[in-house]
Amino acid sequence: MTMRTRLAAGVAEATGYWWALLISGVAWVLLSMAILQFNLTSVWSIAILTGFVLCAAAVTEFGVAAIAPRWRLAHALLGVLFLVGGVMAFVWPQSTFVVLARLVGWYLIFLGAFEIADSIAYRGDLWVLRLLAGIASIAVAFWAVESLSRSAVLLVLWVGIGALMRGFSQIFLAFEWRTVHENAKQVAVPPPSEPRDVDLTTGTQSPRMA
Repeated sequence: MTMRTRLAAGVAEATGYWWALLISGVAWVLLSMAILQFNLTSVWSIAILTGFVLCAAAVTEFGVAAIAPRWRLAHALLGVLFLVGGVMAFVWPQSTFVVLARLVGWYLIFLGAFEIADSIAYRGDLWVLRLLAGIASIAVAFWAVESLSRSAVLLVLWVGIGALMRGFSQIFLAFEWRTVHENAKQVAVPPPSEPRDVDLTTGTQSPRMA
Protein backbone atom coordinates (compact mmCIF):
# COMPACT_ATOMS: atom_id res chain seq x y z
CA MET A 1 0.00 0.00 0.00
CA THR A 2 1.43 3.36 -1.02
CA MET A 3 1.56 6.45 1.19
CA ARG A 4 -1.23 7.99 -0.89
CA THR A 5 -3.57 5.05 -0.38
CA ARG A 6 -2.73 4.89 3.34
CA LEU A 7 -3.60 8.57 3.77
CA ALA A 8 -6.78 8.11 1.75
CA ALA A 9 -7.74 5.13 3.90
CA GLY A 10 -7.26 7.21 7.05
CA VAL A 11 -9.41 10.02 5.70
CA ALA A 12 -12.08 7.57 4.56
CA GLU A 13 -12.17 6.01 8.02
CA ALA A 14 -12.41 9.37 9.80
CA THR A 15 -15.13 10.76 7.55
CA GLY A 16 -17.08 7.51 7.65
CA TYR A 17 -18.97 8.98 10.60
CA TRP A 18 -20.64 11.61 8.42
CA TRP A 19 -24.01 10.06 9.25
CA ALA A 20 -23.47 10.90 12.94
CA LEU A 21 -23.09 14.57 12.02
CA LEU A 22 -26.29 14.36 9.96
CA ILE A 23 -28.23 12.86 12.87
CA SER A 24 -26.79 15.50 15.20
CA GLY A 25 -27.75 18.30 12.80
CA VAL A 26 -31.32 17.06 12.46
CA ALA A 27 -31.55 16.78 16.26
CA TRP A 28 -30.38 20.39 16.60
CA VAL A 29 -32.98 21.59 14.11
CA LEU A 30 -35.71 19.73 15.99
CA LEU A 31 -34.42 21.19 19.26
CA SER A 32 -34.54 24.71 17.82
CA MET A 33 -38.17 24.20 16.78
CA ALA A 34 -39.00 23.00 20.28
CA ILE A 35 -37.23 25.98 21.86
CA LEU A 36 -39.20 28.44 19.74
CA GLN A 37 -42.40 26.89 21.15
CA PHE A 38 -41.38 27.55 24.76
CA ASN A 39 -43.21 30.24 26.67
CA LEU A 40 -40.48 31.24 29.12
CA THR A 41 -40.68 34.53 30.98
CA SER A 42 -38.25 34.32 33.91
CA VAL A 43 -34.53 34.96 33.83
CA TRP A 44 -33.88 31.69 35.67
CA SER A 45 -35.75 29.50 33.19
CA ILE A 46 -34.05 31.14 30.19
CA ALA A 47 -30.65 30.83 31.90
CA ILE A 48 -31.23 27.07 32.31
CA LEU A 49 -32.25 26.83 28.64
CA THR A 50 -29.18 28.82 27.54
CA GLY A 51 -26.86 26.70 29.66
CA PHE A 52 -28.32 23.50 28.24
CA VAL A 53 -27.88 24.68 24.64
CA LEU A 54 -24.30 25.84 25.22
CA CYS A 55 -23.34 22.59 26.99
CA ALA A 56 -24.97 20.56 24.21
CA ALA A 57 -22.97 22.58 21.68
CA ALA A 58 -19.80 21.83 23.65
CA VAL A 59 -20.53 18.09 23.61
CA THR A 60 -21.12 18.30 19.85
CA GLU A 61 -17.79 20.04 19.27
CA PHE A 62 -15.92 17.51 21.43
CA GLY A 63 -17.54 14.72 19.42
CA VAL A 64 -16.50 16.30 16.13
CA ALA A 65 -12.98 16.88 17.47
CA ALA A 66 -12.69 13.16 18.25
CA ILE A 67 -13.41 12.10 14.65
CA ALA A 68 -12.53 15.16 12.57
CA PRO A 69 -9.80 14.64 9.95
CA ARG A 70 -8.82 18.31 10.26
CA TRP A 71 -8.95 21.22 12.73
CA ARG A 72 -9.33 18.93 15.75
CA LEU A 73 -7.72 21.43 18.10
CA ALA A 74 -10.03 24.21 16.86
CA HIS A 75 -13.12 22.05 17.48
CA ALA A 76 -11.86 21.12 20.94
CA LEU A 77 -11.15 24.78 21.80
CA LEU A 78 -14.60 25.76 20.57
CA GLY A 79 -16.06 23.04 22.78
CA VAL A 80 -14.22 24.40 25.82
CA LEU A 81 -15.50 27.93 25.14
CA PHE A 82 -19.09 26.69 24.78
CA LEU A 83 -18.75 24.63 27.98
CA VAL A 84 -17.49 27.66 29.92
CA GLY A 85 -20.43 29.69 28.61
CA GLY A 86 -22.88 26.96 29.60
CA VAL A 87 -21.48 26.73 33.13
CA MET A 88 -21.66 30.52 33.44
CA ALA A 89 -25.31 30.47 32.42
CA PHE A 90 -26.04 27.88 35.12
CA VAL A 91 -24.11 29.41 38.01
CA TRP A 92 -23.87 33.14 37.24
CA PRO A 93 -25.20 34.89 40.35
CA GLN A 94 -28.07 37.28 39.73
CA SER A 95 -28.21 36.53 36.01
CA THR A 96 -29.93 39.20 33.94
CA PHE A 97 -31.32 39.36 30.45
CA VAL A 98 -28.26 41.43 29.49
CA VAL A 99 -25.86 38.73 30.71
CA LEU A 100 -27.77 36.00 28.87
CA ALA A 101 -27.98 38.08 25.68
CA ARG A 102 -24.20 38.51 25.76
CA LEU A 103 -23.62 34.80 26.32
CA VAL A 104 -25.84 33.90 23.37
CA GLY A 105 -24.22 36.63 21.29
CA TRP A 106 -20.69 35.36 21.97
CA TYR A 107 -21.79 31.80 21.23
CA LEU A 108 -23.13 32.88 17.83
CA ILE A 109 -20.01 34.94 17.09
CA PHE A 110 -17.65 32.03 17.81
CA LEU A 111 -19.86 29.62 15.88
CA GLY A 112 -20.18 31.96 12.89
CA ALA A 113 -16.49 32.87 12.78
CA PHE A 114 -15.46 29.20 12.80
CA GLU A 115 -17.95 28.31 10.06
CA ILE A 116 -16.70 31.16 7.86
CA ALA A 117 -13.03 30.26 8.37
CA ASP A 118 -13.57 26.52 7.85
CA SER A 119 -15.80 26.93 4.79
CA ILE A 120 -13.30 29.23 3.06
CA ALA A 121 -10.25 27.14 3.99
CA TYR A 122 -11.79 23.88 2.77
CA ARG A 123 -14.16 24.60 -0.07
CA GLY A 124 -16.35 21.55 -0.18
CA ASP A 125 -19.49 21.11 -2.23
CA LEU A 126 -21.61 23.09 0.27
CA TRP A 127 -19.03 25.64 1.36
CA VAL A 128 -21.18 28.56 0.19
CA LEU A 129 -24.08 27.41 2.37
CA ARG A 130 -21.76 27.05 5.36
CA LEU A 131 -20.36 30.50 4.64
CA LEU A 132 -23.86 32.00 4.56
CA ALA A 133 -24.78 30.20 7.78
CA GLY A 134 -21.68 31.65 9.46
CA ILE A 135 -22.48 35.17 8.27
CA ALA A 136 -26.07 34.79 9.45
CA SER A 137 -24.87 33.62 12.88
CA ILE A 138 -22.64 36.68 13.30
CA ALA A 139 -25.43 39.01 12.11
CA VAL A 140 -27.80 37.59 14.73
CA ALA A 141 -25.02 37.82 17.33
CA PHE A 142 -24.58 41.55 16.78
CA TRP A 143 -28.34 41.97 16.93
CA ALA A 144 -28.40 40.18 20.30
CA VAL A 145 -25.38 41.97 21.77
CA GLU A 146 -26.18 45.49 20.56
CA SER A 147 -29.86 45.60 21.47
CA LEU A 148 -29.51 43.83 24.86
CA SER A 149 -33.28 43.88 25.09
CA ARG A 150 -34.94 42.82 28.31
CA SER A 151 -37.57 40.94 26.35
CA ALA A 152 -37.83 37.27 27.32
CA VAL A 153 -39.39 36.54 23.94
CA LEU A 154 -36.33 37.88 22.12
CA LEU A 155 -33.95 35.93 24.32
CA VAL A 156 -35.76 32.66 23.63
CA LEU A 157 -35.74 33.59 19.94
CA TRP A 158 -31.96 34.11 19.99
CA VAL A 159 -31.37 30.80 21.76
CA GLY A 160 -33.61 29.05 19.22
CA ILE A 161 -31.79 30.67 16.31
CA GLY A 162 -28.46 29.63 17.84
CA ALA A 163 -29.63 26.01 17.96
CA LEU A 164 -30.95 26.28 14.40
CA MET A 165 -27.62 27.63 13.10
CA ARG A 166 -25.80 24.80 14.87
CA GLY A 167 -28.10 22.30 13.19
CA PHE A 168 -27.65 23.76 9.71
CA SER A 169 -23.87 23.80 10.15
CA GLN A 170 -23.84 20.14 11.21
CA ILE A 171 -26.03 19.08 8.27
CA PHE A 172 -23.92 20.97 5.71
CA LEU A 173 -20.72 19.57 7.24
CA ALA A 174 -22.16 16.04 7.17
CA PHE A 175 -22.77 16.15 3.42
CA GLU A 176 -19.29 17.60 2.84
CA TRP A 177 -17.80 14.74 4.84
CA ARG A 178 -19.86 12.25 2.83
CA THR A 179 -18.35 13.55 -0.42
CA VAL A 180 -14.82 13.43 1.03
CA HIS A 181 -15.49 9.92 2.34
CA GLU A 182 -16.60 8.61 -1.05
CA ASN A 183 -13.65 10.19 -2.86
CA ALA A 184 -11.12 8.94 -0.31
CA LYS A 185 -12.60 5.45 -0.41
CA GLN A 186 -12.14 5.30 -4.18
CA VAL A 187 -8.47 6.26 -3.82
CA ALA A 188 -7.88 3.86 -0.93
CA VAL A 189 -9.58 0.94 -2.66
CA PRO A 190 -9.23 1.45 -6.45
CA PRO A 191 -11.60 -0.56 -8.64
CA PRO A 192 -10.16 -3.87 -9.89
CA SER A 193 -8.40 -3.53 -13.19
CA GLU A 194 -9.74 -5.29 -16.23
CA PRO A 195 -7.92 -8.59 -16.98
CA ARG A 196 -5.61 -8.16 -19.95
CA ASP A 197 -3.72 -10.60 -22.17
CA VAL A 198 -0.04 -9.96 -22.82
CA ASP A 199 1.53 -10.75 -26.17
CA LEU A 200 4.74 -12.52 -25.17
CA THR A 201 6.47 -11.61 -28.41
CA THR A 202 5.78 -7.87 -28.40
CA GLY A 203 4.93 -7.24 -24.76
CA THR A 204 1.76 -5.37 -25.69
CA GLN A 205 -1.46 -5.76 -23.68
CA SER A 206 -4.97 -6.18 -24.91
CA PRO A 207 -8.33 -6.72 -23.12
CA ARG A 208 -8.90 -10.37 -22.34
CA MET A 209 -11.70 -11.93 -24.31
CA ALA A 210 -14.43 -13.58 -22.23
